[in-house]
Amino acid sequence: RLTMLSLEHINLRRGPDLLLEDANLVLHKGWRVGLVGRNGSGKSSLFKLIMGQLESDGGNLNLPADWRLAMMAQEVPALDQPAIEYVLDGHHGLRAAERKLAAAEQAGDNHAIALSHGELDALHAWQQPANAAILLAGLGFSETQQQQPVASFSGGWRMRLNLAQVLMSDADLLLLDEPTNHLDLDAILWLQSYLIQQPGALLVISHDRAFLDAIVTQILHIEHNSLKQYTGGYSDFERERAEKLALQQKMHDKQQTQVAHLQKFITRFKAKASKAKQAQSRVKALEKLELIAPAHVDSGFSFDFHTPEKLPNPMENLDAVQCGYQNDGKKTVILDQVTLSLRPETRIGLLGPNGAGKSTLVRTLMGELPAIGGHFEKNDDLKIGYFHQQQVDRLDANDTPYQMLSRFYPQWSESQLRSELGRFGFQGNDVFDPIGRFSGGEKARLALAMIVQQKPALLLLDEPANHLDLDMREALTLALQAFEGAVVLVSHDRHLLETTVDDFFLVANGSVSHFDGDLDDYARWLQQNRRDGKPVKEERPNDGQDAKARRQQAAQQRQQLRPLKKQVETLEKQLTQCSDKLATVEDGLGEDALYTDASRKDEMNGLLGDQARLKKQHDELEGALLDAMEALETAESELAS
Repeated sequence: RLTMLSLEHINLRRGPDLLLEDANLVLHKGWRVGLVGRNGSGKSSLFKLIMGQLESDGGNLNLPADWRLAMMAQEVPALDQPAIEYVLDGHHGLRAAERKLAAAEQAGDNHAIALSHGELDALHAWQQPANAAILLAGLGFSETQQQQPVASFSGGWRMRLNLAQVLMSDADLLLLDEPTNHLDLDAILWLQSYLIQQPGALLVISHDRAFLDAIVTQILHIEHNSLKQYTGGYSDFERERAEKLALQQKMHDKQQTQVAHLQKFITRFKAKASKAKQAQSRVKALEKLELIAPAHVDSGFSFDFHTPEKLPNPMENLDAVQCGYQNDGKKTVILDQVTLSLRPETRIGLLGPNGAGKSTLVRTLMGELPAIGGHFEKNDDLKIGYFHQQQVDRLDANDTPYQMLSRFYPQWSESQLRSELGRFGFQGNDVFDPIGRFSGGEKARLALAMIVQQKPALLLLDEPANHLDLDMREALTLALQAFEGAVVLVSHDRHLLETTVDDFFLVANGSVSHFDGDLDDYARWLQQNRRDGKPVKEERPNDGQDAKARRQQAAQQRQQLRPLKKQVETLEKQLTQCSDKLATVEDGLGEDALYTDASRKDEMNGLLGDQARLKKQHDELEGALLDAMEALETAESELAS
C-alpha cells in the first residue's frame, strides 16, 4: 500500500515554456516542506499538478489513494454566507455527513438517520464550530466578524478566510501558496505554531525566510527546470547551497586550468609529426571531458537607490498630531498625540496589530491624509518615495515598463533603458508588455523601479515585500541597507525589518510610541496583549471615539462571554445525553440471558461496540467540558479585572 507521494521523472510545461524536466520528489506524511524558486519557475504549476488540475508532459505522479488533499484557493466569491460557515465548508467530510443526515431526515429513513449520526459522531461534529472559531480568532477575526457575511470583507481578509478554510480540512497533505501574504505578524506567529502541530504533510510556497525557518524541515528548490531537496530550514538550505556552489566553482576553475593546459599542448604540437599522436590523444581527452558548469546564482536582481539630490534636516516634524479622517467637518481620530521627527539618519520600523493605524500614519507622513489636529511640518525640499499596494494596483494597465522609464529619461537609448529595467528582472520583450498582464510580483518590482528613479530622500514603504520572491527581497534588503536617506517601513517580513531599520515604533491603542526591544520582544508583547484581551482600535473611518462608541465597545467585550457560556451549556447537555445512552446500553449488557443465549450473540456484540463508542465519546465530551469551563472562568476573571 502506497504511503507517500512521489514524482518520478516528471516533465511539466506551461505553454511553450519548460518548467520541470526529469523532476523527482518523495513526500511522506508528517513532512513539512518549503517550496522555493524564482517567480515563474513553476511552483504554483507544481501544486496544480499534484492537485490533478494540470497534466504532466511525461513521468509519473504517485499518490496514496486514501490521502485527502487541500489547496488554498486564491480567490473568494462575494458570498452572503457567514464567515464561520464558509470556513466549516472546508471540512468536506463534515458537510457530506450533514447532507446525508438532511436527506435521511427528509426521507424519514431511520436507519440512514442513525448511520448519519454515527458518521457525525466519528467526525466530532459537535466540536467543529468551536475549531473553526479558534482558526478564525488566530487569524485575527473577532467574534462579531466571524458571523458577518464573506462579502463584507476586503480582498486581504477574504484570503485569510481561504486560509482558515483549508486549515479546517483536516487533510493528509496541505498545499499553501503564500499563506502569510495578507497576515500581520500576530497572525503569522499564530499560524507558525498551528502548522507545527499538524500531523499531516505540508507543502508551502513562501518568500518569508523567517516563516520557513520556523515551520519547515526540508526545502524543495526549483532551479534550472529541476527539483532539488535539502534537509533543514531556509537558512540551512542557503548555507548548503552556497557550499555546493563554492565547491562547484572551485572544481570548475581547476578544470579550466586543465582544459587550458591540454589546449596549449594541442596548439603547440599538433603540426609536428613527432608529437602528432600525443596531440591527437589530448584532443580526444578534451572531447571526453565532461565540462563542469561555472557556479552562479542567477537571481537577476540587483539595484540601489540613487543618492538623493537633497537631504533636508529635519524632513518632517509631528507635534501632538492627530491622524485619521475628516468628512463633512466630522473628525475620526485613529492616532492621537503623535510626536515624531524624521531626519536623514532616521530608519524606523512600524510595529502593531493589524488595523491599529500603521497605514494611516504612513499616509499622513506622505500627505495623502492631512493631519486633523496638532502641528505637522514638512520641509519644502523633501522628495518622498512611497510604496503601497493600492498605489501598485493603480499602475496604468495599458502602460509598459519601457514607456514608464522613458518618461524619466527621454534622452536615454533603448539599450540604457533595457539595462536599467533588467536590474529589476524585466528581460527581452517583457519591457514592452502591458502592465495589465503582469503578476503581483512583477507590478511590485516595477513600482520599486519607478521609486528608484525619483531619487527620494525619504522612503515610506508599506508592505513592499508582498508578492516579491526571495531573490528580490534580498535585493531590496541590500538596497535599503545602502540607502543614504531616511526610511519608514511597515512589513511582516521579519528578516527585512531586522536588517534594514534601527528603531521600532509601536502603533497600538490609538497612539505611537518608541518600542524598546527587538522582534522577539514584540512577539511576546503581542501574546501578552492577546491574553489580556486588550482591544485594538480598528482602522475604519466610522470608528469614533465618543462615549457612545466606548459604551458599545464595552458591551461587545461583555458579549464575548456569551459564546463561551453557550459552549459550556451545549457540552453539558451533550454529556448528559451521552451518559443516558451509555446507561441504557450497560443496562442491556447486565442481562444474564444475553450471555447464555447463542442466538443473541450479534445483539451482545452490537451492545459491546456501542458501549466502547459511547465511553470514548463520554471521555472526550468530559474533557472538552472541563476545558470550556476553565476558558469561561478565565474570561470572567479577566473581564472583572
